[in-house]
Amino acid sequence: MTGEAEVGGAPSPDDEHDAGSTVRFPYTYDGPFGRPRAHKVMRVVGPLMGVVWVLFLVQPWLVAWDAEPSLARTVSLLAIAGLGASFAWVVLARVSPGRGLQKSDRLTAVVLGGQLVLVALSCLATAEQGLGGIVFVCVSAVFLMRDPRALLVAAFATGVVLVVPRVIPGWQTTDGLIISVILATVAVYGFTQLVLRNRQLQLAQDEVAVLAVERERERISRDMHDVLGHSLTVIAIKAELAGKVFDLDPDRSRAEIAEVQALARAALADVRGMVNATRSVTLAGELAGARHAFDAAGIDAEVPGSIDDVPDDLRELFAWALREGTTNVLRHAAASKVRVAMTCDTLTVDDDGYGPAEADVVPGNGLAGLSERARAARARVSVTASPLGGYRLLVTTKVVAR
Repeated sequence: MTGEAEVGGAPSPDDEHDAGSTVRFPYTYDGPFGRPRAHKVMRVVGPLMGVVWVLFLVQPWLVAWDAEPSLARTVSLLAIAGLGASFAWVVLARVSPGRGLQKSDRLTAVVLGGQLVLVALSCLATAEQGLGGIVFVCVSAVFLMRDPRALLVAAFATGVVLVVPRVIPGWQTTDGLIISVILATVAVYGFTQLVLRNRQLQLAQDEVAVLAVERERERISRDMHDVLGHSLTVIAIKAELAGKVFDLDPDRSRAEIAEVQALARAALADVRGMVNATRSVTLAGELAGARHAFDAAGIDAEVPGSIDDVPDDLRELFAWALREGTTNVLRHAAASKVRVAMTCDTLTVDDDGYGPAEADVVPGNGLAGLSERARAARARVSVTASPLGGYRLLVTTKVVAR
């Protein structure tokens, strides 16, 4: 629309998030107020509880230790020690969640492949007893991958436990080990997923808290502008008027000063109510205030005397719009005539002051705040050239064809 600057509209999904103000919350996020989210004690105790599993390698170690001294015995002992060390390293690497091993598939493959080789070497002196180390391979896969691929490693380990003892002469079957493989893998996988979901929930709660703080700041900033902008403008006009008539009409000057004092007290009460989120505006009150402010400024104003045509759900929006329009006329328009009109779905404020010098009007803070209120009410705000020669402030719920 030529000569119109639209500063509001019905809400859309794109309005929900500003791409320029995206807030990222990595897994090491310390919370909105700088408090570490994970307890320092659990950062130490948690990994140590995982390392305790290495004690289950004591049985194959004792079997290898009791074997006849040979190269196979030495290799088996070193392999069991290496398997325990690699498992402890994997668990301790989880102290910094969201970092490290799971970011490198190549490193994951190298670690798991090396552990499988160590399990095979441990069997040189322990035979089927060394296969118990494959449980640590499965658990390491869960810690490293943290996704359903780790269950494939458990399936592979189950096949190894079923097949290998049956194809190597002299080995006894270890089918009972399959239960340990499945239970350990499923339990650790479920535990890691639970921890991950809890972290995600904590991060979501932190983000909600941050957004709530930002929205409250925006509300206070918007209300501060609306409340003080209007009140201080009227106070300035009345103070100026009191100064002009001080010598000519002292009684009127004193009356204007008394009204300035009353307006200052009312503004102070409005600020307190705004901070406490208890302040509200009424359309009838804003109509009376606008009429009084225009009279004080010597502006010929046409202001509706009734609000019966305006539905209840639009009265508060129209009240804020009328306050913004009144403030703009008193501050910027240098108008001599103002016309306010209301229908069941539209409010217009026209003046004959300085009209838009250009086709596009850049909205200020007041119009930006008013547009936010309009979006919440499924309305739009626009500023155009007025038929009176100045500006027109339009707030409407009508859908305008373009």
